[in-house]
Amino acid sequence: MEYISGIVERITFTNEENGFSVIKIRARGCSDLVTLVGNLASVNVGAVLRLKGDWKYDSKYGKQFNVADYRETVPATIAGIEKYLGSGLIKGIGPVYARRIVSYFKEDTLKVIEEKADYLIKVEGIGQKRVEMIKKAWQEQKEIKNVMLFLQSYGVSTAYAVKIYKTYGDESIKIVKSNPFRLADDIWGIGFITADKIARQLGFDTQSYERCRAGIIYALNHLANEGHCYAAREQLVSEAVKLLDLEESLIDSSLQRMIAERSVIPDQDDAIYLPPFYYSEAGTAERIKKILAGQAFKPAIDIEKIIAEIQRDCGIVYDRVQLDAIKSAAGSKFMVLTGGPGTGKTTTTLAIIRVFQKMGASCLLAAPTGRAAKRLSETTGMEAKTIHRLLEFKPSEGYKRNSENTLECDVLIIDEASMVDIILMYNLLKAVSDQTVVILVGDVDQLPSVGAGNVLKDIISSGMVSVVRLTRIFRQAQGSAIITNAHRINKGEMPRLRCGRSSDFFFIEEEDPPQVAETIKDLCVKRLPTYYRVDPISDIQVLCPMQRGEAGAQNLNSVLQEALNRTDITIQYGGAAYRLHDKVMQIKNNYDKNVFNGDIGSIVKMDREDKTLVIRFDGVDVDYDATDLDEVVLSYATTVHKSQGSEYKIVVAPFTMQHYMMLQRNLLYTCVTRAKKILVLVGSKKALRIAVSNNKIQQRNTMLAERLSQNIYP
Repeated sequence: MEYISGIVERITFTNEENGFSVIKIRARGCSDLVTLVGNLASVNVGAVLRLKGDWKYDSKYGKQFNVADYRETVPATIAGIEKYLGSGLIKGIGPVYARRIVSYFKEDTLKVIEEKADYLIKVEGIGQKRVEMIKKAWQEQKEIKNVMLFLQSYGVSTAYAVKIYKTYGDESIKIVKSNPFRLADDIWGIGFITADKIARQLGFDTQSYERCRAGIIYALNHLANEGHCYAAREQLVSEAVKLLDLEESLIDSSLQRMIAERSVIPDQDDAIYLPPFYYSEAGTAERIKKILAGQAFKPAIDIEKIIAEIQRDCGIVYDRVQLDAIKSAAGSKFMVLTGGPGTGKTTTTLAIIRVFQKMGASCLLAAPTGRAAKRLSETTGMEAKTIHRLLEFKPSEGYKRNSENTLECDVLIIDEASMVDIILMYNLLKAVSDQTVVILVGDVDQLPSVGAGNVLKDIISSGMVSVVRLTRIFRQAQGSAIITNAHRINKGEMPRLRCGRSSDFFFIEEEDPPQVAETIKDLCVKRLPTYYRVDPISDIQVLCPMQRGEAGAQNLNSVLQEALNRTDITIQYGGAAYRLHDKVMQIKNNYDKNVFNGDIGSIVKMDREDKTLVIRFDGVDVDYDATDLDEVVLSYATTVHKSQGSEYKIVVAPFTMQHYMMLQRNLLYTCVTRAKKILVLVGSKKALRIAVSNNKIQQRNTMLAERLSQNIYP
């Protein structure tokens, strides 16, 4: 082992997941910059390092110093201090303020910040607000550094240090040492695997109840993330045995203790639920039954006469199935209206609203996402809210609309109901009075909700509510190859791929994934914007079957960001660079910010000094700190799953054999139906054939249909 010392000049690469970094330092006795490789994730530009390791020669990158261990000291020179402070280490100090502060305080700068931070107000441009920000950030970074070093000593990614500190504050290390499994429960992004790794390093008993409990809950949450409301007991025990590498008897006894403590809830056929999913599923069934038993809204009015008036006023003639749907809605307490694109769901929904209005009923409209709500509002001419807004959700208070403060309406219409998961549906129905008429509108053949449950499908399957399925494609929709091909796919038939230049559906055959990515870049940057005169960022959406691979969302995001947004105004977070005007997607429900999983926005403001940015979602500006960026991903390309409830002017979608694991009929169908004006598929005919023929939909563990059709009570 050798020792070298130097000042960090730049950080070339950092992998936030494992801490691996590539760093350039100016070392004593070396004329050129020295490349360091190793676990150095907590290091900042300008830091002075004493390093232990050995030299190696890489055939591609040349001579490097492989770091085994290091010690950090604060920089001593004025230039080093300026670089150190300007690296983004302290919120409130970027390169500009770093230069001003160091110019004023010289070698005493760090001592002033540490001991007499109020003196910073003497520096030009720094007010009291910024002084307070710097004081707080300096203290936090010291504590976060301690957490980082603590995690690093146990071989755990330092990327979690900020999250841990934000959650536990100065108690961080103490809490982690006493029960590292709390991390899996309390901190988003840290799962059981990471917590277990820390626990092992700390010497926790691998057979402890705390570890068994954490592993079982992890297994249940993993299944919930795949859409399941419960696990079969045998399935759960088997998963936990593999995960924990323990005897089945120990898992069984731990599970029994968890049942006794009500950490998990057993039900019919040995189903094991996490409490939120159990109470939501049982509660949803109970609420639907009570609504069905309530009094229907039936004033003494001739429904046939009302429908005739609406047809005359609007110049519309409804077909038989639409008339059945309108009459069924007027006489139902709980109804589902379903059908594919072009079958008149919107027209029928509008007719149902008009009928109820003529009957003197008050109607409320809602949808799961902001985009879906906006579209519903545009098509009906009425106000439509997201379900969260309708229920007046506030992070600190929960849902203000609930069983004790119900929604004030005679009729509630929910669009894009296939997207609603079991927990949201339960909270919605709790806020509905027994006398309200509920109408769910959605396409049951699309992918189910991202969250747990298969609510719309289960309600239909139960046979307990009125269901009207629209199947006829109207003449004006028959001219759209997008719509006709969507219906062909849904029936298990290959879409017609040879369409003329005037068509709205195109297929470009390309087998090679790297070439698929290149073709998609060319389409998004040049061909489509030029021909259709559209904005390549806001009007074109790339939808992928999966994240990974050359033709996956991750790679295409990098390719399209580089091609469409070349600004150098960026904020680095982890291994990603976020640029001003980037198109981004929220990937976690954040109730404090009132943004939700799947919301798409644009970065409209960026402050590199304060490490803050503003993202605009559907016209609403939301403030973000750089440390919040683990909740956001680039969304020039996204997955089909994440696109539910949204429509885009132009959709470009790769379908290749590289996506084999995800080639399913409902995924292709959902992808095609997201396009409003133009759809371009790029890929292989073989991949499309596999997707069309694969109607094997992954079954989700749910019991909502059984609870509705049978007397299964909590």
